[in-house]
Amino acid sequence: MTNFHPRQIPGPRAAAVACALALAGTLAAGAVQADTGKLLLTGGVSSITGSAGGGITPWAVIGTNATEGELGVSSYATRAGTQDYALTSYGVALGYKDRVELSLARQDFDAAPAFALNGIAPFGVVPGQHIQMDVLGLKVKLAGDAILDADTWMPQIAVGLEHKQVRPGSLQSVLDFLGTQTSGTDVYVSATKLLLGQGLLLNGTLRYTNANQNGLLGFGSAAPGKNSRSLQPEFSIAYLLRPNLAVGAEYRFKPNNLQALGAAAGLGAALREDDWKDVFIAWAPSKNVSLTLAYVDLGRIVPGVTRDRRQTGYYLSAQVAF
Repeated sequence: MTNFHPRQIPGPRAAAVACALALAGTLAAGAVQADTGKLLLTGGVSSITGSAGGGITPWAVIGTNATEGELGVSSYATRAGTQDYALTSYGVALGYKDRVELSLARQDFDAAPAFALNGIAPFGVVPGQHIQMDVLGLKVKLAGDAILDADTWMPQIAVGLEHKQVRPGSLQSVLDFLGTQTSGTDVYVSATKLLLGQGLLLNGTLRYTNANQNGLLGFGSAAPGKNSRSLQPEFSIAYLLRPNLAVGAEYRFKPNNLQALGAAAGLGAALREDDWKDVFIAWAPSKNVSLTLAYVDLGRIVPGVTRDRRQTGYYLSAQVAF
């Protein structure tokens, strides 16, 4: 998901991202490097929100190559493109003793089709508007070990949160109309089971959220839309073709908070939110580098401005981990 150059955002969040990237560079240069005992790809890749897992959903694994007693770091860049939209995401993660993961991600979403909203009401959306979002993530392993418990029924279990802050630019008037907030926190629990003998990894995540389009369209909704949080399941499966090559698929249910509000405003299903899904292939040419390519189907994203087109396309991500 990278020919894209997000505009620079001044302030403390930008400073935090800069410091995190500088730290990643220091660690990658060799100041702190985990002499990993993890198997290739069993730590997942970086999701679009920065946490370790698949491309669109977190897993219970702790990111980086750190094992017990070690501090690890990873960084990633992702680019996704569909018929009408594009997303760039990049960030860093720290893994401590294979138990705690702290991640920081920045997303830049090309929301140019939203200019058509000016034809509905004088929202003042500027041409080529982008939406930026920062995601601060924390994940803690509670029980199990994906590798050591591979021959038992016990999965690895982790709980996590993702705090998101959105900067919608000229789309702020649209979010005000929708009654959405520009910050919110998702809480989730994940269970990951690795079946080494079969070369199979299974993951289930249950997310407690009121985010619209992962938070890019804010959080919650004015009545009669849904403002309260709901539980949304997410699933992943991956099959190891060989130790450094895996294929898999993901499915992520979405809350669809805004459709009722759009219908009440005479817009029909113009604000509908669909589930996300992908089919991916991940390759690790070395223990420190992984590349992921996926076909994604994000359903309809604000179909009222995209002529009800489904947003299908590609996902490309690169990760460096130590």
